[in-house]
Amino acid sequence: MKLEKSSRFSACPGPVVTIVLDGVGISPREDGDAVKTARTPMLDKLMANFPMTALRAHGTAVGMPSDEDMGNSEVGHNAIGAGRVFAQGAKLVAESIASGNLWQGQAWQEVVATAKQGGTLHFLGLFSDGNVHSHIDHLRAMIDQAKKEGVSKVRLHILLDGRDVGETSALDYVDPFEAYLDGLRSADFDVAIASGGGRMTITMDRYEAHWAMVQRGWDIHVRGEGRQFASAHEAIVTYRNESNVIDQDLPGFVISKDGKPLGPIVDGDAVVLFNFRGDRAIEISRAFTEENFTAFARGPLPKVTYAGMMQYDGDTKLPPRFLVQPPAIDRTMGEYLAKNGISQYAISETQKYGHVTYFWNGNRSGKFDETLETYVEIPSDVVPFEQRPWMKCAEITDALIDAVRSGKYRYLRVNYANGDMVGHTGNFEAAVTAMQGLDLQLARLIPVILAANGTAIITADHGNADEMYELDKKGNVTRDAEGRTKAKTSHTLNPVPFVLVSGEDNPGYKLRQDLAAAGLSNIAATVLNLLGYEAPEDYDASLIESV
Repeated sequence: MKLEKSSRFSACPGPVVTIVLDGVGISPREDGDAVKTARTPMLDKLMANFPMTALRAHGTAVGMPSDEDMGNSEVGHNAIGAGRVFAQGAKLVAESIASGNLWQGQAWQEVVATAKQGGTLHFLGLFSDGNVHSHIDHLRAMIDQAKKEGVSKVRLHILLDGRDVGETSALDYVDPFEAYLDGLRSADFDVAIASGGGRMTITMDRYEAHWAMVQRGWDIHVRGEGRQFASAHEAIVTYRNESNVIDQDLPGFVISKDGKPLGPIVDGDAVVLFNFRGDRAIEISRAFTEENFTAFARGPLPKVTYAGMMQYDGDTKLPPRFLVQPPAIDRTMGEYLAKNGISQYAISETQKYGHVTYFWNGNRSGKFDETLETYVEIPSDVVPFEQRPWMKCAEITDALIDAVRSGKYRYLRVNYANGDMVGHTGNFEAAVTAMQGLDLQLARLIPVILAANGTAIITADHGNADEMYELDKKGNVTRDAEGRTKAKTSHTLNPVPFVLVSGEDNPGYKLRQDLAAAGLSNIAATVLNLLGYEAPEDYDASLIESV
């Protein structure tokens, strides 16, 4: 894995720093754009005075099935770190279902065998067509196949979205699905929704930021302990009427009949977690598979046949049983740098720490070289992000400035989570505040990089804060009769910025103008060129050319 020294590019005399402003895209409109609305004098100055272009960060440019699919932080960081585009979870699962390979796999056969021996087959996962963590069509296909193969009892544990889809769209999924289940149900096929709750309230924590979420989900899905309702529809309507809560924040609920939970998970059952994305699937998978589990008081571990849609962590082999092989991402930029003796530094707060480490490195948890790599996690606050929209951007910047000034690292990378995590709340004013907080940190950080004779790349992994209002089919902001907007909490299809900041009067390169559809995967070759190396032949093209 030796990198060839470049004859076209001189190595940047100081560090190269990639700054990912998570969720900060480029919108064609101003209405509802928290990025444009915010007062960001530093970012504006950089965009106006340094080479800048726009990069594709969604759809096929990041390995999704079509260009109608939003990008997300997982696939975005995969693409940046890998320097190439790999088919991602949604596409791999869809292809496996379409080909029938999923049903032929050992994991599916073991799940079905368990259910046919008298157990219940449980499906747990994010219940929407957002296609970021899961897709409802995958769930429908598995239920159909289970019935076809003679499974007699199925229970669904639905995590309501409101984040990758409309913030109050839960009934748009639940009601038609209930009608679909009514059409499947028969004397020899008992299928029903058994429990649920909002994705930011139960089950789907990530990076061990808030294990209490997972415990709440465990109690609801496994133990059947929670507020009881006759149906998911009733639970959603009741919670909305009580507190006007959006879907992602809905409290957990248990569906019951005659006062008893309809589908707790017990010994002899099978469980499929149908999320394909790993970050919010790891903790609940650990709870189902680890014998010596200490993160919360789990109680007796039911003896179940547990399978993930994919293997969520290849290093720890979690979970051991999975339905679809994840993308095999090899020879990432981080591995090349480590194998060529180049020191690296990666930092973010907890919410995005795995993105500059695990996802950046091709879904690999560990370091490539302990002596050359430093990973820093700043613990995130456990509060609603709209209440503290600056999050940990100042603390991240403190540490990053120290790292740049130390002179120890040739390549540094950082993720600022604000644009994405606050954007997901749907709170426009909070997102504006988040962007202004970020700009203050850029104003601190960029002069330090330039003083070290370094080069900064400012980019993003996808859009979010750039489009905070729902749009109609023509791309215009939707307003009701009183002129009120509806909050949008999902990612966008907008491109993201790529700004190349250097203090050199003549850095010896310029942005290329001949790349018709450049995307995030073009960043890796660019970084290698800035460090004075040629990129591997199969990497997507660099964004710069020599002058």
